[in-house]
Amino acid sequence: MEDKREHQGQRHQLVKALRRKGIFDERVLAAMNRLPRHWFLEYPHSLRAYEDVPLTILAGQTISQPFTVARQSELLRVEKRQRVLEIGTGSGYQAAILAMLGARVFTVERQRELYEKTRRFLPTIGFPQIRCYHRDGTLGLPEFAPFDRILATAGAAAIPQSLVDQLAPNGILLIPVGRRQQRMIRLTKTPDGTLREEDFGAFRFVPFLPGKT
Repeated sequence: MEDKREHQGQRHQLVKALRRKGIFDERVLAAMNRLPRHWFLEYPHSLRAYEDVPLTILAGQTISQPFTVARQSELLRVEKRQRVLEIGTGSGYQAAILAMLGARVFTVERQRELYEKTRRFLPTIGFPQIRCYHRDGTLGLPEFAPFDRILATAGAAAIPQSLVDQLAPNGILLIPVGRRQQRMIRLTKTPDGTLREEDFGAFRFVPFLPGKT
């Protein structure tokens, strides 16, 4: 896979723009500065890889806007060796960022076409450790629970109780909630099992759908 000096310069400019927009976690910014986003996109969308916009991938889905990836990664507060469940593998870009932050990543995709492509692709660019599953994301991965962090990359009408149940004590669930426009909600499970909820504003995501295709 090529990563030309031109691409590296475009990533540097993107990271500067993300910092101006309020992303302050230097680990997240460093990961996004290192990881070639154009690798995760097909031509001609790859030509716009370093614009701060969502772009089309397979199965009618999108790779999230870089600001959204950065903001979700920052809000998740990932620590090294934590077990992180991602709902919505998509292109694999967000999973790769989480792995670069030191997480042990489990990722679920409901679209078989995307799942097959991404599970084969990630090892070719240095991420053989990311564990990919073709599953109904609303159900999580109960056989591997509990998770220290759970991240949903699609907008849910309501928070699935199954994901809350799979959080470890002191775990964080970050999920966009709402129908047409979502609010970014962070739930923290306290040691006694109660939940602390925080709202980080409006975002727009593809819908979080049950089942798998």
